[in-house]
Order: sequence, then structure tokens, then C-alpha cells
Amino acid sequence: QVQLVESGGGSVQPGGSLILSCAASGNTDASKCMAWFRQAPGKEREGVAYILMRDGTIYADSVEGRFTISRDNKNTAFLQMTGLKPEDTATYSCAAHGNRWCTLRAYEFKDWGQGTQVTVSS
Repeated sequence: QVQLVESGGGSVQPGGSLILSCAASGNTDASKCMAWFRQAPGKEREGVAYILMRDGTIYADSVEGRFTISRDNKNTAFLQMTGLKPEDTATYSCAAHGNRWCTLRAYEFKDWGQGTQVTVSS
């Protein structure tokens, strides 16, 4: 099991930028795959991006070219968000598992953070 703590959410205007962080602790071998999901009120949870180990990444079509996922050597994952749109408003959650593969299917993730709110409005 790994404990995940997100930070970095907030309110920005359209076109703005934010960086979210997800710090993993505990059994960090259980965080080979780290991913970001988001859920807006009244909508289903959506996979945003994942990173496998240090450099295998995939993005949802809705954020491709605007968001960048990365991780450092201390088991912290980052989600750099640029060109933010009102439709990016959601609670963003970090998730992890220890398998040597990644997907954006939420049911495959055992460990989740508490979430951080991102609001994009003028």
C-alpha cells in the first residue's frame, strides 16, 4: 500500500497554468504506475494522464498538448497544466499501483489520494 497526498490545486482564469503534485509514501514499490484522474460535479471520473516508472506517459485526448505528467526520483508525480479551460474544472486525484503496466482505467488502481480542487473561471 502507498499513501498519496496531492497539492497545488486552486483557481485560475482561462488560459492560466497550475502544477499539481502527488507525493507517494509507504511502500513506494506500489507506485510504479502513477496517474491523475478528475471528476467534475455530475460527471463520471475521467482518466487524465499516467506515467509508468519515470518516462512512459499517456494522456487523455482532452488534455493532450496542454498537460504534462512527470515524476522525480523521490516518488512525487507532477501534473503541469497549461492553457486551462473552464471544462478542466474538477477535483483532481492521484492514484497508483505497483504493476509494470499502466492504463487510465480507475478500477485498476488500489491507492488514491484525497483529491485537490481545480477551478477555471473568469
